[in-house]
Amino acid sequence: MNEKDMVNDYLSALNASLTGYANYIAHSDNEQLYQALIQIRNQDEARQRKLYNYAVQKGYYQPAVPANPNVVQQLKGQLSSQ
Repeated sequence: MNEKDMVNDYLSALNASLTGYANYIAHSDNEQLYQALIQIRNQDEARQRKLYNYAVQKGYYQPAVPANPNVVQQLKGQLSSQ
């Protein structure tokens, strides 16, 4: 396995774990567990961002094309009115 594959595999795993944390946090009834999960999620988010930036810099990951600013404004308006 080459570096590109390892980076992309780890990035995918981090993304999946972040999704899991959101679910666990939302359903946690114990305050200590809730806070611990938030802390772990925050650490993984920082790790994910650092790895994402590395992957983009190395050309291992191609980010999506930026969204049209008009579409972004339209969605913001729709979401803020709900």
